[in-house]
Amino acid sequence: MTSQTLVFSMDAQALERIEQKFQEKVRFAETCKDKLFHVFQQPLTEEEAWALKYVYAYMPVNDLADYDGELFLSHVRRALDVRKRVPWGERVPDHLFLHFVLPYRINTENIEDFRGIIFDELAERTAKLSMADAILETNYWCHEKATYIGSDLRTISPLSMIRNARGRCGEESTLAVAALRSIGIPARQVYTPRWAHCDSNHAWVEAWADGQWYYIGACEPEAGLNQGWFSPPARRAMLINTRIFADYPGPEDITLSEKGYTEINLLENYAPARTIGVKVINEQGEPVPEASVRFELYNSAEFYPIAEIKTDTQGDASFKTGHGDLVIRAVRGGKWGEILFKAQDGDHVEIVLDSSEQPSGVVDFDMVPPPEREGEVVIALPEEKIRDHNRRLEEGTKIRSEYEDTFLSEEEASALARLAELPPERVWDILQKARGNSQEIAAFLEECSGEFGEWPLRLLESMNEKDLIDTFRPTLDDHLIGALSQRGQWEEETFVKYILCPRVSYEMLVPYRSVFQSAYSEGEAAAFSEDPAKLACHLEQGYTYYEDLPNLKGKGNPAGTYSLMKGDPQSLDILFVAVCRSLGIPARLHPSEQKPQYLSGKGWKDAVFSRTSSRNEDSSGWGMLHLLKDSEAREDTPAASYAENFTLARLEDGVYKTLIYPDGHSDVYSDPFEVEPGAYRLTTGIRLKDGTVRVRFIYCTVQAGDTTEVVLTYREPEVDIPVLGKLANDSMLTRLDGSEVVLEELLGSEAAIAAWIEPEREPTKHLIRELCELAEPLNKLGVPIVLVVGDMEWNASFDPGSYPKLPERTIFVRDSSYAALSGFIPKPAAHEAGYPHLFVLDHQDQIRYSASGYRIGTGKESLQIAAAISQSLSGREE
Repeated sequence: MTSQTLVFSMDAQALERIEQKFQEKVRFAETCKDKLFHVFQQPLTEEEAWALKYVYAYMPVNDLADYDGELFLSHVRRALDVRKRVPWGERVPDHLFLHFVLPYRINTENIEDFRGIIFDELAERTAKLSMADAILETNYWCHEKATYIGSDLRTISPLSMIRNARGRCGEESTLAVAALRSIGIPARQVYTPRWAHCDSNHAWVEAWADGQWYYIGACEPEAGLNQGWFSPPARRAMLINTRIFADYPGPEDITLSEKGYTEINLLENYAPARTIGVKVINEQGEPVPEASVRFELYNSAEFYPIAEIKTDTQGDASFKTGHGDLVIRAVRGGKWGEILFKAQDGDHVEIVLDSSEQPSGVVDFDMVPPPEREGEVVIALPEEKIRDHNRRLEEGTKIRSEYEDTFLSEEEASALARLAELPPERVWDILQKARGNSQEIAAFLEECSGEFGEWPLRLLESMNEKDLIDTFRPTLDDHLIGALSQRGQWEEETFVKYILCPRVSYEMLVPYRSVFQSAYSEGEAAAFSEDPAKLACHLEQGYTYYEDLPNLKGKGNPAGTYSLMKGDPQSLDILFVAVCRSLGIPARLHPSEQKPQYLSGKGWKDAVFSRTSSRNEDSSGWGMLHLLKDSEAREDTPAASYAENFTLARLEDGVYKTLIYPDGHSDVYSDPFEVEPGAYRLTTGIRLKDGTVRVRFIYCTVQAGDTTEVVLTYREPEVDIPVLGKLANDSMLTRLDGSEVVLEELLGSEAAIAAWIEPEREPTKHLIRELCELAEPLNKLGVPIVLVVGDMEWNASFDPGSYPKLPERTIFVRDSSYAALSGFIPKPAAHEAGYPHLFVLDHQDQIRYSASGYRIGTGKESLQIAAAISQSLSGREE
């Protein structure tokens, strides 16, 4: 055996496979060869050379387009150096190092050189700890840096997360994985694509220590491993998996493996699982190979494929999932078949591809999630350890709060506004959103407003809130100057939205205008402006379509895509829009269809690429879908809310593509939806307290130039308001001013909502967000809302004033005795689910509804129950 075969314990065959894949990438990225591969001309050790080849061998297309070789070499050298310096470095097997320490990418984040920065902060803190304790300590560090807040789908980088001090769970877990890998601990982001028992999803982290994988809640430390508020929901999951950018052999169950990309199924580590075998046949009873089998789950009023698996040569596919209902849809060659798979059904199903047209009319059915289950008994921690843990949480919150105090203040924003002669409220709105990047944004405004007036502010206002956190001067200058040079004669609103604004989809913002403005001659630019269809043709002629990894489609930046001229269709769409805006041509992705369009004298026209149909080249090719209100709806039927209780989807190539409209969009009856002609499915759903959904499919067809009217209907909701018990309403609580008050005084003599909360944790933040969103109907209902924080859950930095949008009758109090909860919290299900513990009470303080832990939609359910109680009370008074 030669020394070469010992590199990372790989045999000659494995090294040959990496070399082959590496050479494929060299040929693939020929246009970026110097930028990407010049690092191999540097002196490299054998380990460095093979680690770098390994990184390139499995590199996504977007990364080849967007970054340079120095960045990847730095990641490789840092990872190898840290492995030698940390006490557990030699204990991490090579295959785990390659798959879960060396990789630079975790999610869809912008790639930065984070390892050295994070290692310098964590090395001394973890040097004398065991691997398990180092994982816990790293999570305390993450808690000091960031906390949860809901945000859009673009994933910010670990360093941007630190700068911002907050982010959604996918960003918290990206930071935690980056931190663990920076100190040589194998780590991976784990997620459930969609919950079955409620809407939304969640991501957390698994880390390896001395032969075993453990889980943690990212940026939400616990005193021990394998603990987290999400443990009870995870026991109801239908899939829990992780992505690996490599040909990963296991030992875990593999859901998907193709193109050097692997998804592994970790469900059995969290929940009871079963394997469903699917046989796909045609109308003649013959097996259908290469059929796409979609395992779909109801979530956010759509049927989302949590897994999509191809059948083998015998027409078979299998999927390990939880004990809940699924819609299974198989598609191949314009034919499809679909079944509702119930949890109590057998483990084998047969689907016949016998449909080529959608059904008509209305179809009703229920989707039942896996039942709630109790977890294993957890040994109680010593009081001393609990006190130490709570102290660490308090300290971490204080450190983060002190950092947030360094952000520019409203007074500083007002001073800047006066200096720059800009409206102070608008300047403060921008700087407040920029948070840790506020100094950078302020400097841009101060230096550019003198020359360009209000345009620098208008540029910032055109961007997404998250853009203000990780967009810096070179990018801002490029877009401001580049856009104003193309001002033209467009109306101001058109110019701002479709030329000045640099944001197209969820790509990283980079300085691309100067690139595209210098790429074309004056004659070419004039020809493209005269007829943007020529630009579409020009770009596509030089573009090679190549499907990127599923979660990275359209995430690359347009300058990178242009340099490589290879990528997925979404990246070409974004490139077209970016080039148009750079040349002064108003362009966009259609709001719901996400297809590239440019503005002409006749309105919006589609940019027609060979892969798309030209049927909608102008607006006359569209149709209208007009939703009508159900005149026979019951009073307790929910108000229509997009992506909450209804969605629209068009049938394309045998599957339904959900149209994109703003979540929570409720003004759905006044104006028709402008849609492409085709077959449509309207999905409505009402989720019951146990997580079951009462689903309705309404099928219709839209013709070009016509308006189709559809009545938006729901199945009858079930409002169950039994008496569940009674809170101890004589419990003594403390107002925030220090005065004492009895709970009964706060509840009054009407319906009320009371919740014991843990302000620092994600489940409570979801509840508070829901209450803020429901402020208007809750104010109209007029019920008191009492939010109680126990001494153990209180921290000095908690500021109730930071929730100004809560309903008017909301009051925060503190609870030292927890007496009112004594009859409910000891119950295993509620105790393990954790905070928040929410109760809806009637006028006699009887509990008519209760919910504990993480449950998206609790706010709506509480409103519904409280409204029913108030209605019954008013009826009694009459």
